[in-house]
Amino acid sequence: MKINKSLALTTALLLAVSLTSCAKPATTENAASASCAPADLSTLTKGTLTVATGEPAYDPWVSNDKPESGAGFEAAVAYAVAKQLGFESAAVKWVRTTFDSAVTPGPKTFDFNLQQYSITADRKKVVDFSSAYYFANQAIVSAKGSKIAGVTTLAGLKGAKLGAAVGTTSLDTIETQLGLKAQVFNDNAAAVTALKNGQIDGLVVDLPTAFYLAAAEVKDGIIVGQLENHDSADLGFGLLLAKDSPLTACITKAVDAITASGELKTIQDKWLTTSAGAPVLK
Repeated sequence: MKINKSLALTTALLLAVSLTSCAKPATTENAASASCAPADLSTLTKGTLTVATGEPAYDPWVSNDKPESGAGFEAAVAYAVAKQLGFESAAVKWVRTTFDSAVTPGPKTFDFNLQQYSITADRKKVVDFSSAYYFANQAIVSAKGSKIAGVTTLAGLKGAKLGAAVGTTSLDTIETQLGLKAQVFNDNAAAVTALKNGQIDGLVVDLPTAFYLAAAEVKDGIIVGQLENHDSADLGFGLLLAKDSPLTACITKAVDAITASGELKTIQDKWLTTSAGAPVLK
């Protein structure tokens, strides 16, 4: 009888060990998901996601300088990231900063900031970045009434005189992607002058620069369209966080998730193509 009890005890112990070893451990993904829940995040204010933009913030990045509306590319991206993290729209608080102050070392007044911050090695020494949420295409700036105003296809650019600054991806785009002989300038300022004087039909620059030139530098400026090509050395725009922020991993995970799901592409198509009047030329 003693032997039977001993045998039973041994069997029970072996069974317990077996069940324990077969039990599925908590996955890293589940652990990460738990740590990225709003209640677990070390945000500036518990339960609130504080997001910064510029003062003022401009279209097409933020529509009508009202980021809380969620309208505009970066405003929409911010709310998509917040939703991915589990924050309701009402739990997102907006603050304003200058562009330069956010890139300096030290404490921040925000959880993350988005103002078209290019990810660079130098900046990463003093701040953190999420993975990229945008890579800038090239775009063609011209003026209303020009030879290429109204062009909707790459074929429509045949015979156009396009200019770009020397040594740029824009110059390579004209010559390689479009197969045209480019008018080469020392810098964008010289190319803008040539456009104003009618020496060229259009100027090729990156899309963010194109928005600025068309709105502020070129009279009756327009963006004819954008070209799906960007500098291979471009690391893209990233959400900016304080150096060694405890939020960096979760914010990056959220950006990666909306990229993988196609949501980010949908936002980009809406705010940087359709609404912005910058169609992709094909």
